[in-house]
Amino acid sequence: MIEAQEREAERVADDLSASSLLASIKTSRQIEHAEAARQLDLAARWADLHPPESIHSAATFTTPGCEHEEPIAGQGTPLVAEFCIAELGGVLGISSTSAKKLIGQALELRHRLPRLWAQVHAGVVPAWKARTVAETTIHTVPALTVEAAAHVDAQVAAVAGRIGPAQLDRLVADTIKRYDLAHPDPAADPEDGYLAVDPRHATLRDEDVHFAGTMRFEAELDIADALDLNNAVAQDAETQKALGSTESLDVRRSKALGNLARTQTALDLTTDAASQTGGRAAGADSPGGRVAGEERAGVSRPDQASGRPASPAAREVVIHAHFQATTAGEATVFGPTGRIEAGQRLVLLDQVKSWCIDTLTKVTIKPVIDLNAELTAPGYEIPDRIREQIILRDRTCVFPWCTRPARRTDVDHIVEYDHQAEAEGRPQPGPTTTSNLACLCRFHHRLKTHSAWTYTMVAPGVFEWTSPHGHRYRRDRTGTTPTNPDEPPDPPARP
Repeated sequence: MIEAQEREAERVADDLSASSLLASIKTSRQIEHAEAARQLDLAARWADLHPPESIHSAATFTTPGCEHEEPIAGQGTPLVAEFCIAELGGVLGISSTSAKKLIGQALELRHRLPRLWAQVHAGVVPAWKARTVAETTIHTVPALTVEAAAHVDAQVAAVAGRIGPAQLDRLVADTIKRYDLAHPDPAADPEDGYLAVDPRHATLRDEDVHFAGTMRFEAELDIADALDLNNAVAQDAETQKALGSTESLDVRRSKALGNLARTQTALDLTTDAASQTGGRAAGADSPGGRVAGEERAGVSRPDQASGRPASPAAREVVIHAHFQATTAGEATVFGPTGRIEAGQRLVLLDQVKSWCIDTLTKVTIKPVIDLNAELTAPGYEIPDRIREQIILRDRTCVFPWCTRPARRTDVDHIVEYDHQAEAEGRPQPGPTTTSNLACLCRFHHRLKTHSAWTYTMVAPGVFEWTSPHGHRYRRDRTGTTPTNPDEPPDPPARP
């Protein structure tokens, strides 16, 4: 068996030498870039087919939530009828948000960055590089004028194909800044200077969760706020060590941030003077090297021993975690790993146990909800018990490729509820029952209500969608599958 594998490897090596291999993969990459450029062109042409006028010609009246024109690129680019975005995303196998980005970047390149657009179609600049430039010029704050975008285009197009992505990002940022300095806004305050764009932010990087069950949290703070936070974290880390913690300083500092989030909205005031003024005390002069923070009104209770405001009660953070469970006799055995609803992330059972035994944690046990049970309500309003069942069953918006968490969606009647049926003595065509309800984010809820998109539930939590152009998709808890990728039927009539 081993000898046969070795002979096969030698045959493959003889068929394709090292030089041929390199040439083949180079050709493959060139084809990839050419097709990516073609997709950009087709995305822009798809937008051309769906101008705002197409909305007005398709409807003679306007109702709340109906389709509207969508600005998806910078100043000077054409508007687009918003519902066309979902159809393009469906055939590409991407979310409506990603499809919106693709169309917006294509329009930005074609209309505001024409030199870069030409370089992409000449094969000089890869499409992905041009798209990163377009994404920056679309979302720059303050918004780039047509003239500013043209300046960026002139400076970047000639070299974009010869530099790496990090250099390209810096070049675009520097070009925008130089243009701003050379062409100041006459209406702006000249003393604003670099403060015209405030860099402060606090961002949870939840797109990637470590297998240890951690996420990255990044922040850009005011200097005084940063020093206050650093001192508070350092003190909490020292307190943990004094109480017997043997964990590293980095781990203790990380845990300190969580402790602050659960138990404090402002740092304790450490001096009587600070208590009277509510201001900041100098770090070097305050006891223990702590820096007093600003007291925020409305949440603190007085500390009888010191007379100072005490820390507020811990805030509630609700985490929905799901684990597979089996029964062994009278005992229930949970699997070692599960998932957190928010982001569908991996979580370890030991982590959940550690959260629950923390002295500051309040544990609430809720009844088990049978996802296979058929629950029904008499009217149009959806009771909490049915809403919770649908959220747990669907997990996300059930539109093809959409990943918006179910807890941030609407619960839709698949077959529309008829508010006049009871008064007219007719059976209700769209009852409020488990088999007629599904989670849809607000955009896709509007899309289903006001366009030719249709869907049905073929099994609990399994949906079949049909697009206005006849493309079909099967959506279940594992994701989306096109069911007629090659030959779509004739599109249904537009309502």
